[in-house]
Amino acid sequence: MNVPADLKYTKDHEWARVEGAVAVVGITEYAQSQLGDVVYIELPKVGDVISRGDVIGTIEAVKTVADIYSPLSGEIVAVNAALKDASELVNKDPFGEGWITNIKLADPAELNTLLEPSDYEKLIS
Repeated sequence: MNVPADLKYTKDHEWARVEGAVAVVGITEYAQSQLGDVVYIELPKVGDVISRGDVIGTIEAVKTVADIYSPLSGEIVAVNAALKDASELVNKDPFGEGWITNIKLADPAELNTLLEPSDYEKLIS
């Protein structure tokens, strides 16, 4: 499984890449492989203020439906609108074109609560 070294991870299989005061968030390659073919994604709403651990959307796959949990607290400042018509991007490129949302960080110190790549690799092994 691909576990990029420049990301932080949750035990629920979300990833976060911090770019200034904003975190780009998606689900991991491991998560999408466990879900199977993604057929629909319910995205969060821009402007929503969320807390770490909140459900911010759902992913519907052929096998199941899963919640998407926010890895960090803050405000939703962007969503990946391309997923509305091409939810399969989560399967094809979970760390790139398959990103889900951008969160303006309320507390950058929360990054310290996320898993390092080596810890996430241990979790999924």
